[in-house]
Amino acid sequence: MFTTNFDIGEDVRKVIPGKGCFSVLEYERDVSTDPGSAMTAYFASKMNVKKRQVVAKLENSSVIIQAGAMQMLLGDVNVKTDVKGAGDLMKKLIGSKVTGETAIKPRYTGTGVVVMEPTYKYILFEDLADWNGSIVIEDGMFLACEDTVDMKVAARSSFSSAVLGSEGLFNTSLVGSGVAALESPVPQQELIEITLNDDVVKIDGNQAIAWSGSLKFTVEKMTGSFVGSAASGEGFVNVYRGTGKILIAPVRYNGGIVSAAGGNTGNYSGAAGVTGK
Repeated sequence: MFTTNFDIGEDVRKVIPGKGCFSVLEYERDVSTDPGSAMTAYFASKMNVKKRQVVAKLENSSVIIQAGAMQMLLGDVNVKTDVKGAGDLMKKLIGSKVTGETAIKPRYTGTGVVVMEPTYKYILFEDLADWNGSIVIEDGMFLACEDTVDMKVAARSSFSSAVLGSEGLFNTSLVGSGVAALESPVPQQELIEITLNDDVVKIDGNQAIAWSGSLKFTVEKMTGSFVGSAASGEGFVNVYRGTGKILIAPVRYNGGIVSAAGGNTGNYSGAAGVTGK
């Protein structure tokens, strides 16, 4: 039997319900700062830049999390690796090389609470039932999942989609039933969710961070010819066809906005923002 003060002192931290066995312990503001960084911490909290920890509550159940992501275990919770033998280990090592994910992902089983390391990234909880049992995610997004979810490697359906789509040859695919906790580069409010029913979406660049495994992903010319594509200023686009869902982060990269504004582009530091003198 144990008790915690997770939900005490809500002016500093609070528990935000998630899905399945997961929730988020979110720190509203950083009160452990010093005078030199207090102003940065203050404005960071106002812009939703906060520390977040995913919490998994187990009731005679299991979760799988990214290696090294565990911070605390409360209660009767045991850990073991998901390696079933030498052959399975080799398969996982190969998969980790092509997707960028860790090869071994520990499985935590029992009754208690698993608290994961804090992150400044945004947390998404996705129920695979909402994705017809299969979701493909960008490399590095996986944080945790219920043990009813199986992780696989999704290969590109065509060489063009791998070379020209800026998404790589392989991605992590989550298959089965249950909930997955993902680390998103942007908050839920900025994501655009598109549901296709035997239709098509064309995106300029790798703005899609997750899509249904049932969708066919290719890279195509914007117009019917190379000359036309060049003249349109768009060139190649990522194309998703079929029936399923897509999560798109349309304001993930701000370089074009900064250039168009005629601002201090020399101090532009990518997706992290703009720094001035």
